[in-house]
Amino acid sequence: MVPKKYIGIFAMLVSCFALWGLLNNMTDNLVPSFQKIFMTSQSTAGFVQISFYGAYSVIALAASFLIQKAGYRVGVLAGLGVYIAGALLYVPACIMQSFWTYIAGIFIVAGGCAVLETTCNPYVLALGDEETAVRRLNFAQMFNPLGSFIGIILAQQLILAHLNPATAAERRAMDPAALKEIVNTELFWVCVPYVGLCAIAAAIWVFFYRSKPTEIDKSEGGFSDIGEVLRILMHSPRWYLGVVAQIFYVGVQIAAWTWMNVYCQKELGVTPKQGASYYLIALCMFIACRWICTGLMKWFNPAKMMAVSAFCAVLASLGVMYLPSRVIFAAFGLPFSWNVVCLCAMSGFMSLMFPTIYGIGLGGIDPKAHKLGAAGLIMAIVGGALLTPWMAAIIDKPGFWSALVPMFDATVDPNLKASSMSLRASFVVPAICFAVVFVYAMIFRRRKGGVSQQ
Repeated sequence: MVPKKYIGIFAMLVSCFALWGLLNNMTDNLVPSFQKIFMTSQSTAGFVQISFYGAYSVIALAASFLIQKAGYRVGVLAGLGVYIAGALLYVPACIMQSFWTYIAGIFIVAGGCAVLETTCNPYVLALGDEETAVRRLNFAQMFNPLGSFIGIILAQQLILAHLNPATAAERRAMDPAALKEIVNTELFWVCVPYVGLCAIAAAIWVFFYRSKPTEIDKSEGGFSDIGEVLRILMHSPRWYLGVVAQIFYVGVQIAAWTWMNVYCQKELGVTPKQGASYYLIALCMFIACRWICTGLMKWFNPAKMMAVSAFCAVLASLGVMYLPSRVIFAAFGLPFSWNVVCLCAMSGFMSLMFPTIYGIGLGGIDPKAHKLGAAGLIMAIVGGALLTPWMAAIIDKPGFWSALVPMFDATVDPNLKASSMSLRASFVVPAICFAVVFVYAMIFRRRKGGVSQQ
């Protein structure tokens, strides 16, 4: 997949894929952590995600201009540098015990990740023949969920494990000096993984700084031809429909994983800790299936594989909505029912979608449009902020959607703030999202030059 002269660069880019996957999942755990540490409301703690995903929507376009002007190598250097600056801001935030300084640091860290994603994805596509571009990107993306898995473990062992068990009421009743000492310890452990990863980021930065620019790293002419590039993109259905498909895919990934724990608690009566274990199982399936699918792409058309996966994911979503919660077996100390099996299987079916949509979206179009086109496909990550609230709204007030699952109990659990009916009805959103991905894959399922086209 990769010419020998690019093996070192490719290996370092793969490290970047793992790095931002790790950061994404550690940041998810900061919402409940900061709510406890700073005794904020859920809406205030939610600024963690707003700042993180907001950075992607703001920075990705600027990153595309940077790599259009200066090339991929400079983009990687800039992304790593911005991440390091943001992570180091966690240190004064800890010392000052300042929530909003952390929010600023999170925005900068996410900005660095946005620059890296906007740069590394098209960079990987360019490192070899177009015939193997989608497969090459899927291979690099295999290490992203692996980083995510490591991020979950780091968050559990370094951040969540060092949270003081005192409740908000107990904290308010504490002596201010004692409370300050507890908060200082908790925030220290928030800093440890982020600042520690600066060493890895710095090592990758030094590699790219010392490496000589290749013909792939050349500028594409700066800002003067942006109008021409936009015309290329807007006359490329595979790109702009790819952006739409990517919005729905990223939205379903984040939304389904967000409500997975609550669904398992309600349907199987498990504890929140046990509910988190289902997520880890789903993530392991995601990782394994991405590795398997990447290997199969040596023989099968990626777009057709994605169409099959999306169709199966629609069926799995319907299984989550309609199959019973009767326990059929136990594994890893957890009960499993057919609907929960479908819920976990959804992660396996979605595993190849992000890199495959990305590869198809940029495949077959003029290479000078790849850098700006990459920004649009990365900005589509905002789908997570658009579709997760849609599921939440159905869970809170199913209304019209309750007609889809009238046979299930509508009694609202006072702790979960959800009923079996509302939770099941909310999974119509993943069904719709996967249907959109299926249609995109079918439109561009025919092959030309190693990528699928209409």
